[in-house]
Amino acid sequence: MALRRSFSALRLCTSRLAPLSTAPEAREQPTPGPGVGLDGGAKKVARPPLPTVNFDNTQEAYRSRRSWELARNLLVLRLCASPALLARHEQLLHLARKLLGQRLFDKLMKLTFYGQFVAGEDQEAIRPLIRHNKAFGVGCILDYGVEEDLTPQEEECKEMNRSSSWAVEREGSGSAKREKQSQAHPDHRRDGVLSTHTYLYASEAKCDSNLETQLQSIEASGAASDDSFLAIKLTALGRPQFLLQLSGVLTKWKRFFHQIAAEQGMARLAALDKRLEVAALQESVVKMGLASREQAKSCFTQETLGVSSTLDLLDWCRIIDNRTELSKHLVVPNMKTGLLEPLLSQFTEEEERQMTRILQRLDILAKKGMETGVRLMVDAEQTYFQPAISHLALEMQRKFNVDKPLVFNTYQCYLKEAYDNVTLDLERAHREGWCFGAKLVRGAYMAQERARAAEMGYEDPINPTYEATNVMYHRCLNYVLEKLTHNTKAEVMVASHNEDTVRFTLRRMEELGLHPTDRQVCFGQLLGMCDQISFPLGQAGFLAYKYMPYGPVMEVLPYLSRRALENSGLLKGARQERKLLWQELQRRLRTGNLFYHPA
Repeated sequence: MALRRSFSALRLCTSRLAPLSTAPEAREQPTPGPGVGLDGGAKKVARPPLPTVNFDNTQEAYRSRRSWELARNLLVLRLCASPALLARHEQLLHLARKLLGQRLFDKLMKLTFYGQFVAGEDQEAIRPLIRHNKAFGVGCILDYGVEEDLTPQEEECKEMNRSSSWAVEREGSGSAKREKQSQAHPDHRRDGVLSTHTYLYASEAKCDSNLETQLQSIEASGAASDDSFLAIKLTALGRPQFLLQLSGVLTKWKRFFHQIAAEQGMARLAALDKRLEVAALQESVVKMGLASREQAKSCFTQETLGVSSTLDLLDWCRIIDNRTELSKHLVVPNMKTGLLEPLLSQFTEEEERQMTRILQRLDILAKKGMETGVRLMVDAEQTYFQPAISHLALEMQRKFNVDKPLVFNTYQCYLKEAYDNVTLDLERAHREGWCFGAKLVRGAYMAQERARAAEMGYEDPINPTYEATNVMYHRCLNYVLEKLTHNTKAEVMVASHNEDTVRFTLRRMEELGLHPTDRQVCFGQLLGMCDQISFPLGQAGFLAYKYMPYGPVMEVLPYLSRRALENSGLLKGARQERKLLWQELQRRLRTGNLFYHPA
């Protein structure tokens, strides 16, 4: 099938790599240094204690900001905490633009919301802010924040046109039911169920244009800082429908594994702990009619799976990747109907070419990042895209994370399967010998994803409460931190505005002996939010970053609108930040430093 050839193209990215010079076990050991004794035994090397970080010292926290910037911050956060204003912000912005005219409106935005949350209009305009923050210990994660702002009617029209065109292309393929299941639900519109932004696919030329913009972002970031990231969205580099289909394939295959594991009495185990008995698996495959006894025996063997009598989920996924004989005939049982369905969809030649172009664009970005010293951070998107996004991110990590993490994947801890995703990928990196790089986020879309699941009739993928998500976040974070002590080349970004989570991380780093000079743990917050966390961390010697969107005022307004809605709970709860801002303004007024200028 054509999709199988696309999987082959994915593997081609890694098949030409030169072998690693050392095995994973050897690469994880610390390099011997002055602390090695004459007998070859390691001696404990005295290390400085973890730097102390004070999140309540307003003078240090806002040392990089002028007083008028603090006043703007205080005003904007206060306005964003108003539910009435958030509900009507688009109408108010439209009215302000109409009354003031475009020129005055742009100036007003730069003095308020745009100036607070956006780094600048273009690659040149953002460089001073990148350098300024870097001088105070905070790096950047660049993101070109331009989004297409459509009315619901316009967006519905575009989606219908795309779906109609897609249906004509696929007519006669026999996959109408599967196509309906994998269509993007129109729940990302601003008047409906809101979720992470998805780029609207216009053409391959538009994807090439997005690629060129991201290459320019890498150049700008690399020129302004020697340690930065570029955030990339895979829906900007190819047709989202491909991600939907690929996600469907991956999800079906993993679900089949868990079904067989449940039949073997392992339903309650974590994904990494589930190991199928190969003999029983061969018998199940034959009984289900998925393969003959000879085919099953030839596929599930020690040689093809690398195990003696059991296989886990990572082995299971290699069945597709390795193009075994069984993969030519893969069908899986439908959980509801009990009928067997083909696992692999059929792509047309044009669709296959488009998939190849996605891989080529990712390859170009990664190579540019290597040249300029800018690392890539693959953003998480909707749950129905995420399996494919993570799969493609892993392919890039296999190729480029050889000596250090160049490509970071994002893990959303509001998902019930977040812990399984993190543990499996860490184990995959260990087995395959590449460097694990991850960004951990909570996720801002609990209610919206839950509403979509209820409307479309599938299991809710989100943790039941915000508290449960906190528990999941700390569980995943703690697991990664413990693994970092045995793997000196793995890295994690704690992307959180929660001060308790940051304190938890600092405490565990101290307990585990993870020092900021190891450069394995970093922190990230949005530009314009939580300066009282980012800058004290950076000034104390920890790796801290600001997520910096940029773009022209009018073209970034949809991004600002989405951010305001997605982070409404966070903005309404920023009482502590507003309190600290007010304290610092009062302190400067009392001490005669109201016109303080950062040096």
